[in-house]
Amino acid sequence: MRITTIAYAASCMAAMVTGHAMAGTFEKTATGVVVKPDSGAAREVRLEVMGDNIIHVVKLDQAGKPLNPSLMTVAAPVSGNFSVAAAGKDKVTLKAKKISVAVSLATGQVQFFNAAGKAFLTQEAESMAPVDIDGKPFLAVKQGFNYGTRDAFYGLGQHQNHQMNLNGEDVLLMQHNMAIAVPFVVSDKNYGVLWDNNAISRFGDAKPYAWLSRDLKLADADGKAGGLTARYYIGDKLVFTRQEKDIAYQYLKDVAENWPKEVDPKAANLKVVWEGTMTSPKNGVHKMQLYASDYAKLTVDGKEVMDVWRQGWNPWYHNFEQKFEADKPVRLLVEWKPSGGMIAITHNDPLPDAERHSLTFSSEVAQAINYYVISGDSIDNVIGGYRHLTGQAPMMPKWAYGFWQSRQRYETQEQLLGVLREYRKQGWPVDNMVQDWFYWPQDQWGSHDFDKARFPNPQAMVDEVHKSNARIMISIWGKFYSNTDNYKELAAKGHMWTKNVENGALDWVGPGYKNSHYDPYAPEARDIYYRQMKPKLVDMGFDAWWMDNTEPDVLSNTRPADFKKLIGPTIYGGGEITFNPYSLVHTEGFYSHLHKDQPEKRQFILSRSGFAGIQRNATAVWSGDTASRWNNLYDQISAGVSISMSGIPNWTHDIGGYAQETRFQVGDVGSAQENRSTGIKQGNPEDLKEWRELNLRWFQFGAFSPLFRSHGEVVKREIHEISPAGSPMRESMVWYDQLRYRLMPYIYSAAADIHYESGAIMRGLVMDFPNDEAVKDIKDQYLFGHNMLVAPVYVYGARERSVYMPKGANWYDLYTGELHKGGTTATVKAPETRMPVLVKAGAIVPMGPVTQYVDEKPEAPITLVVYTGADGKFSLYEDDGVSNGYLRGEASRIPFSYNDKTGVVTIGERSGQYKGMVAKRQFKVRFIKPGVSTTDNFDVADKTVSYEGKAITVKR
Repeated sequence: MRITTIAYAASCMAAMVTGHAMAGTFEKTATGVVVKPDSGAAREVRLEVMGDNIIHVVKLDQAGKPLNPSLMTVAAPVSGNFSVAAAGKDKVTLKAKKISVAVSLATGQVQFFNAAGKAFLTQEAESMAPVDIDGKPFLAVKQGFNYGTRDAFYGLGQHQNHQMNLNGEDVLLMQHNMAIAVPFVVSDKNYGVLWDNNAISRFGDAKPYAWLSRDLKLADADGKAGGLTARYYIGDKLVFTRQEKDIAYQYLKDVAENWPKEVDPKAANLKVVWEGTMTSPKNGVHKMQLYASDYAKLTVDGKEVMDVWRQGWNPWYHNFEQKFEADKPVRLLVEWKPSGGMIAITHNDPLPDAERHSLTFSSEVAQAINYYVISGDSIDNVIGGYRHLTGQAPMMPKWAYGFWQSRQRYETQEQLLGVLREYRKQGWPVDNMVQDWFYWPQDQWGSHDFDKARFPNPQAMVDEVHKSNARIMISIWGKFYSNTDNYKELAAKGHMWTKNVENGALDWVGPGYKNSHYDPYAPEARDIYYRQMKPKLVDMGFDAWWMDNTEPDVLSNTRPADFKKLIGPTIYGGGEITFNPYSLVHTEGFYSHLHKDQPEKRQFILSRSGFAGIQRNATAVWSGDTASRWNNLYDQISAGVSISMSGIPNWTHDIGGYAQETRFQVGDVGSAQENRSTGIKQGNPEDLKEWRELNLRWFQFGAFSPLFRSHGEVVKREIHEISPAGSPMRESMVWYDQLRYRLMPYIYSAAADIHYESGAIMRGLVMDFPNDEAVKDIKDQYLFGHNMLVAPVYVYGARERSVYMPKGANWYDLYTGELHKGGTTATVKAPETRMPVLVKAGAIVPMGPVTQYVDEKPEAPITLVVYTGADGKFSLYEDDGVSNGYLRGEASRIPFSYNDKTGVVTIGERSGQYKGMVAKRQFKVRFIKPGVSTTDNFDVADKTVSYEGKAITVKR
């Protein structure tokens, strides 16, 4: 029903009488308001109330334009509990309980206010430009807010450029093997924006980066304008020199078209060196990127900027910044040792300072500007708004938080079972075994069959894993060989992307096979995919599903314009329209069918890619095919925190890195380590030493990640393979594996907070200490749960590291008991076998015994480790760990509190119950004071009490 107040109508009449331009109009709806502004890019602005603190904004270039349903959101708008009113002559205000928005009737500009009436988000820029996709009209869109802001921004998924606070950063939201695009950002000022768009998008500069020559004047080593000097070497011999307009081997076609005919691209010991100068007419800090794989070294004005390596087939961006003075040359030197890889340098001119420090989203393809604004009272509360919109994360099975042993790959079922037997023999905790890809016959990818020669009885494999009290995850793909019956069935229904097959592209297996991916956007396609899988794999009883290559990477290193043709069309149009959500719809189809077939079973899916909403599909994500290098270990820290602050809480990484330099791949067992059959050490001893230390440091970090999972190619990753018997390395790996299981009551309670409180296990420091300015861009520390501060070691040979203690709490060293004051920085000892971990004063950390699997000893006593010096509380969560009974309230909570002044710990009354609950158990209580180590003796306790569900107290 249309609502225009008498005062508003009178103001419009007065405007017409005096000759002023008439403002736009508005109409209240059941769930919000529709504004038709008089000018501006948008012809219609639709606002909907999604909850007390969430408003949906859609800006259209045509009034009344229909939109496709959102893929990422599942929430419905609400009616009632809001008001719409004219505000002066030029604005209308939509006001919900905890958020309001004012819209200019003249321009459609929006401004958002929190519950206290304070403005927190102000629109500054807007554009909608027409683009054509396969003959159909779409838009390229941009919306910018808060120009010149100092607010910190977090999230946007998982990116591998050691970014934390994203204010001033550019982030490409484009799925890749190692990049997960989630268009959601949250601020330290407790608001968030979810950008509802499925195409390639950008945060920050809307202008795509491009090769150097677009923006810069290049000159070669002799000062001649037009490009850089490129020198090609084979070994130490210079074989070819020329001037090149750009460093431009970014995609396979670039290599094919640009590589000099005078140089054999397959020659051994190749090296290319580019040298020259770059000049810009624009002063300021320029954003630049080295896009590279293989060995690449970048030096600017005589200073080495980076020395990096990635596997040849997996290049990606390495960000850097360079200050330019107008018309003053900057020297550039790039050294590259190719072995099938790619390289390019891309650049963007500086933005005006106010725009650089803003919250700006843009997308290449859209039907409209479409986003949600969330106002909260904490970062967790804002993430809760994201989960309200996109779906709550269900509880993962408890065993998922145990240790996962994987390898690329177990070639036979005996290999997998042999590893599990060894772990059980040694008494090392493990809950999950993983069967990676290529268990099928070589030419039958997508058949879902096992190769009978290598896996003669896969059912027996699954059964033995279960009899050993472990679980098993299997790799499944959206990829199919064109000769398989499954491909043919999907193709006959129009549900295969066939262009890759039509192009004759072959993959890397054996002689190479024609292949492509299925199109999951059609419901029928998802139905067929599951139906093909069910009798061959689902019914065999696998516990978890590794949905690999979900970007999807149909053909690696393809130019984007060509790649978009390989991932479409879909029911929505060309591949560019739905570039990013493949993992969301793919996992959703599989999860919904699993849930229908197995309604009481808690599911677990692991996906290489992710998108806004994927958490609702019982899906965890991992950081892709990272490289086994120290800088990549460092990058994982901010990557994991960022994906968690993007609302996707269950995250993991390949401990040790997925791919290794060849110096780490020497020896009979496929690694730079001792030949176990002969006892002869192989490879460079220094490389072996570094390899082991890198893996140990990564393992320590893994033990304090949301999911604890060892995986990688070539080199075997099992404890008994990678660490020598009796070595400090093995002792440390086993120790951290056991510590993970000791901490399971703490970890599983933190996991419950994901579902019940929209919480996170891996937490940016700003989440719990928002008033401490010093934490807002710390990239190499995080909180594990609310009480444990983790500082991974990522420098080879480091035996100590600097740790900042967030202000507002004091911090105990887990190992020594040394107490550090909050708001200070300390140099903390980090011997090779220990990673710095600190615990907040006032924390109550429940610990259990060492077990071989998570529920081996359900009735064992739980030790409450109380860190004195401040008051504290904790809520212990328990359920059966495997069923969906928790959705019916079948779970229990036991509250703990500690009063530091009185020294009293209260174990509160239990609430709730579930089948199999331990009704009577012992609690041990241990008080940690300054100088007391937590880890010297886990079995010591100050008090022991029996608990039957009623509240009891224990005095220090």
